[in-house]
Amino acid sequence: MGKTKHPGPMKKAKMPDPSLWVSPVPFGLGKIKPKHIRDSIKVAWENKDNLGYASRIISKGVCDGCALGVAGLYDQTLTGPHLCTTRLNVLRLNTMPAIKEEILHADIDELKKYDSTELRKLGRVPYPLIRRKGERKFSRLTWDDAMDMVAEKMKKLNPKQYAFYLTSRGITNESYYVAGKVARFLGANNIDNASRICHSPSKTALKRSIGVGASTVNYQDWIGTDVLLFWGSVASNASPVSSKYMLEAKKRGTKIIVINPYREPAMENYWIPSNVESALFGTKLADDFYQVNIGGDIAFMHGIMKHWFEMEETAHGSAINHEFVEKHVNGYEDLKANVVGQNWEDIIKSSGITKERIIELAELLAKSKNAVFAWALGLTMHSFATDNISQVANLALLRGYLGRKHAGLMPFRGHSSVQGSGEMGADPFVLPGGDFYGDNIERIEKLWGFTLPKWQGDTVGITLENIVLPEGHERKVKLYYMSGGNFLETMPDPNFVEKALSELEIRVHQDIILNTSTLIDAKEAVIVLPAKTRYEQEGGGTSTSTERMVYFSPEIEGNKNRIEEARTEWKIYIDLAKRVNPMMAHLVDFKDADEIRAEIAKANPSYEGVQHLKKQGDVFQWGGAWLCEDGICPTPDGKGNLIPVEIPDLGKNKGQYLLTTRRGKQFNSMVYSTKDSFNNAERYDVLMNAEDAKELRITEGEGVVVHNGFGVFQGRAKFVDIARGNVEVHFPEGNFLLPRGRYEKYARIPDYNIVVSVEKADRFNARKDRKYLEKPIEDLETTVG
Repeated sequence: MGKTKHPGPMKKAKMPDPSLWVSPVPFGLGKIKPKHIRDSIKVAWENKDNLGYASRIISKGVCDGCALGVAGLYDQTLTGPHLCTTRLNVLRLNTMPAIKEEILHADIDELKKYDSTELRKLGRVPYPLIRRKGERKFSRLTWDDAMDMVAEKMKKLNPKQYAFYLTSRGITNESYYVAGKVARFLGANNIDNASRICHSPSKTALKRSIGVGASTVNYQDWIGTDVLLFWGSVASNASPVSSKYMLEAKKRGTKIIVINPYREPAMENYWIPSNVESALFGTKLADDFYQVNIGGDIAFMHGIMKHWFEMEETAHGSAINHEFVEKHVNGYEDLKANVVGQNWEDIIKSSGITKERIIELAELLAKSKNAVFAWALGLTMHSFATDNISQVANLALLRGYLGRKHAGLMPFRGHSSVQGSGEMGADPFVLPGGDFYGDNIERIEKLWGFTLPKWQGDTVGITLENIVLPEGHERKVKLYYMSGGNFLETMPDPNFVEKALSELEIRVHQDIILNTSTLIDAKEAVIVLPAKTRYEQEGGGTSTSTERMVYFSPEIEGNKNRIEEARTEWKIYIDLAKRVNPMMAHLVDFKDADEIRAEIAKANPSYEGVQHLKKQGDVFQWGGAWLCEDGICPTPDGKGNLIPVEIPDLGKNKGQYLLTTRRGKQFNSMVYSTKDSFNNAERYDVLMNAEDAKELRITEGEGVVVHNGFGVFQGRAKFVDIARGNVEVHFPEGNFLLPRGRYEKYARIPDYNIVVSVEKADRFNARKDRKYLEKPIEDLETTVG
């Protein structure tokens, strides 16, 4: 799978291009834009007590922020140094000192006054902590006592009654691998990770469409392709270094098209700080925006294909790459029948795009020899997300945009090594090297030397729901073991999440900092274990980028604020295994990181080569430059599959709005500024169309209430260029509007989009006051379960 090797970094275009400038006024003075230089100075000031170590992290380590895979100051796409604000923002997590003891051991109600941003800034967790039921403060604990307590509890529980979760805060492939192996060694399949919440539908869809769940192309393929199409992705905000690749693409004639309900300013104009020309004059990124309705993407793509088939009626081969389809694709006639049967009226209503505009994009793609389709959470966080992405694959397969230079499919990953998390097996549905199914189970059992539990593990949302199952239920989760993560700020229905977390008997937070979820009570005890960062991991560690580059990040010496009792994450998991099952623990023991990498190469054959990564700068790409090279897919018959899908019914009634959540200046749920530097939006602003607001008699800046049967969100109206009938609020603040229990039908991740009503705050509140609500008396209430 994969023959051509990546050529390494390419040179940037030398000549400036004034046609791409946003403004001749230097540094975009007077415009709403990020203040990169000011922010960089602020970061240096924040790290002034550990500046030497901070600079070594940036110059020697692999970025623990986004999934572009910048190693030191360089990557495999372009020559020259790269640095971005995402990386600078997360830098302090690696350099800060321990939390002061008087704060750490304060009354729990004092700690609960801090929000997650304030808790993060307090510093690192210095040593193991415990807070037992009824205790008002965290107490210090020895590592032995902490690990014994967790192990003793696990011994008493059915493995179906505990769950593991790993988030994407710089965790390495080695830690993902050992966590997955230890979980299965302990008999547990409830292991999940942050990447599944974001991109598991991408993997599920791509596997059924082309046989492999990863990006088929490289970032270099952006540069010079005819069309680079971003679907539901604000790449410049999620991964700012990518804006440099977009600039190079524009200079080589690539058209950049963005499909998103909101005309995101960061994808329109951007000032790239590490490029002198762009830092001075800005860069116009997108050539065109198609402002599709939230959830209207499938219909929009139906429209593109419907016009292609209409073009084919007039001239054979004018839109479909028949040579590619006949040789490399299954299901053409079924797909064609499904698409031709779609009604233009339904397509326009669902997508919110006019027929003329759909035809415009359809014809551009029909005339384009090459295109790269990149997408992110705007496609993946729906209950029909797998169908969304299979529909993108349908477009690519019909045009032959696969398996070659400048043409392919790219799930645009947000965080460092989330691509590696599933490939290492930290996922309820997979093992290293393949699915948790059939021959792959036998292969891994043979390699690992122990029998795997055969029951299907649950995803993170379902394990949280399983906490509140009745006593005696075999799947009632009683212990949750988390490496990082804050479910309060990442999962729908935070009120339920808080209740569930408080009903766990033991909760383990293996982390570098405290967050709001760490402070919730538990029935028996909350245990906090101090973890080392990526850069402190003995023997270094690896991470896998969006484009399947596996980078080695060395251990970096000289941390002035070293946390003496912090431990490397993979070592903690091995320690746990030794305490739960000491007689067999030699089967999951590793003496060093090299030994883990040697086993990864055997467990996941795609990672052959990872065992040779030893020093700073070492990197290899699994699968070669392009997956499905020459159109040959890793499916049973070597062909891609066209998948007919239907337009989803979103259940929106007249007068209602479709809501989605967006990020501002933040990394995952970690917020770095209360104001978005691209549009001046504040965290409780409701982004809406001015015409919609006019109909509701709402003026800009006025208090509004967004509500549905699941929750209420109070904020202020902010008018932006968003498709009518759609509103956006920030994540995680808007999560109270999202219900639990609504999952993507194949990948089982939560749906982060919902139908809502929007009203003026005074009208909403006045009506609520007029309604006399009798106070319920618990004894008289009956609950039907």
